[in-house]
Amino acid sequence: MNRGRTLNIQMVFLVFYIMISSGVLTGVFFLFLFAIGILPIPRLAPILYPLVALLVSSIIGTSISAVASERVLKPLNQLIKATKVVATGDFSVRVEEINGHSEVGNLIKNFNHMVEELGSIEMFRNGFINDFSHEFKTPIVSIRGFAKQLQNDNLSPEKRKEYTDIIISESERLANMSANVLLLNKFENQQIITNKTEYELDEQIRDCVILLEKQWSKKNIEINLDLEPIKIYSNQEMLSHLFINLIENAIKYTNDNGHISICCHEAVDGIQFKISDDGNGMDENTKKRIFDKFFQGDKSHAVKGNGLGLSIVKRIVELCKGDIVVESEISKGTTFIVKLPKS
Repeated sequence: MNRGRTLNIQMVFLVFYIMISSGVLTGVFFLFLFAIGILPIPRLAPILYPLVALLVSSIIGTSISAVASERVLKPLNQLIKATKVVATGDFSVRVEEINGHSEVGNLIKNFNHMVEELGSIEMFRNGFINDFSHEFKTPIVSIRGFAKQLQNDNLSPEKRKEYTDIIISESERLANMSANVLLLNKFENQQIITNKTEYELDEQIRDCVILLEKQWSKKNIEINLDLEPIKIYSNQEMLSHLFINLIENAIKYTNDNGHISICCHEAVDGIQFKISDDGNGMDENTKKRIFDKFFQGDKSHAVKGNGLGLSIVKRIVELCKGDIVVESEISKGTTFIVKLPKS
């Protein structure tokens, strides 16, 4: 039985209770008047007493209804006032919850939870706008500054090349950030996975490692692979974004001459992909926010990035109905564990 129907039944019982209470109290009232002799037992004008009884019953019923409605409808009136406040964009309002497991109590509880979630979304939206504006503004300011320097006729060839390289680097950063924002927006608006095919997952992971060879070779990082032959039925392009982002993230935060291990094998409940590095690791606060948009654990921004890669990874895992866990300790490295269904 749904909650709306249950609420209707409760209202029926309330009205029935008021009617019975009114009738009983009216009967007791008349019996009392008969008993003490104020009213004679009706023999003449029999229609008179029913009319008086109806009037008395109406007065008693109205009084009981007024008291009951005040008690029953008070939380609903508070809820109506709160919804008007929420409609103005204020998500700080809360309705006082009532004890018990009534439908009105559940309604108020769910309303408070909804407003809390809306407040979190609003804070997240404002934070996203601020972070995006900052990340977008920084390279533009840098490009503009070095472009002005290039207009100096007395600039040496070495400095001119240095400034040109910086402009190219910042332009690539803007392009990558724009591409990642569009990609993340695409995945966030997507609810189901399309274009599924069956393919060799282990070969896909090897291809992703090879694609990033220039980056890990530059830092002389040793890559250790332990991949079982696994077939998966999924969107190959989508999972490529997942593996590339995780591997690239491990390369960024692994020191020169470091080690990265990548393993993938079939588990009882699906497929488990695990990537570990021996980098600097993360503290607890960073671990909690690692999947937030534009969040970067490296406050100095010494490592290139825009804080969107792991947000994309998280969304892809959600679309795949999988799970991702991060394990990390300061100075001991980081491990990402991804569990995916086979299909």
